[in-house]
Amino acid sequence: MQRVTLLEYQNYRYLKASAALMVTAILAYALHHPALGPYGGTWLGYTLGCTGIAIIALLLWYGVRKRRIPSQPERRKMRHHVYVSESATAMQDRRSAYPLRDRTPTMQGWLSAHVYLGISLVILITLHSGFHFGLNVHTLAYILMMGVIMTGLYGVYAYLRFPRLITENLGDATFDGLLLQIADLDKQLFSLVLQLPKEIREFVLDEIRETRIGGHWREQLNPHRSNRRVGMTISHLQRFGKTLNPQQSKIHRELYSLMVTRTALTLQARRDVMLRARLEFWLYLHVPLAIALVCALIIHVVSIFFYW
Repeated sequence: MQRVTLLEYQNYRYLKASAALMVTAILAYALHHPALGPYGGTWLGYTLGCTGIAIIALLLWYGVRKRRIPSQPERRKMRHHVYVSESATAMQDRRSAYPLRDRTPTMQGWLSAHVYLGISLVILITLHSGFHFGLNVHTLAYILMMGVIMTGLYGVYAYLRFPRLITENLGDATFDGLLLQIADLDKQLFSLVLQLPKEIREFVLDEIRETRIGGHWREQLNPHRSNRRVGMTISHLQRFGKTLNPQQSKIHRELYSLMVTRTALTLQARRDVMLRARLEFWLYLHVPLAIALVCALIIHVVSIFFYW
């Protein structure tokens, strides 16, 4: 049986509730005709604004209460370099676990409500403003809210898509296992390359030393440049074999076979890092934007009640 996603929870319960809330707000806005035109200071404007604040407070409460941050050794730092020559213990310390997700029906329901109520804010707060925007803190709060919603929508997309891709990429393997296999291949390559000419030896050893899995956050999110270099390495190594004698050619073929295997494992490990980084990076935008929204919202409310 196919697993129900957070968007489908209880036959789209919270989608229906949010849709009803948005439709009600739109109808009220269409039927409301204040003398000075629609704006946040009318009874409807205050109603929509207070409803929006209540929803934002509920969403923030859920985020603070349920966001469990893994311990430092378990998180892959966005700027940390992971070298395949590290010890097995160090490799395990670099391991990044799946982001913790609520799996119980109750928590899935809270998350479903979090998503749909967050989307409803686009309608509620836009109508609350009466479409009056300018260079002020009120518009800043609106922009920050939209930023929080957009990054949250990406988070929904990421959680629905990337865990499956991560599982498909690793198969029966693990990230730690890939690093250990690469480290074992490096030992075999080192013993073989010592029997080949200096040019090949230096080329292979440089490749081993310079191989990096992880790196800066940009490299984690987009490792294609590093992957292209891997393909060039295999091509260069293949050309080296044309100048060797029969005995060296046999060693070179074994070396080449190991290097191809190592390349495949390296690409697989880098893809795992990339998928996990793309799964997690939105939080580095979502959470700061949410904090900034709270600050701007407080200023917005205080300025409304004390200066208007």
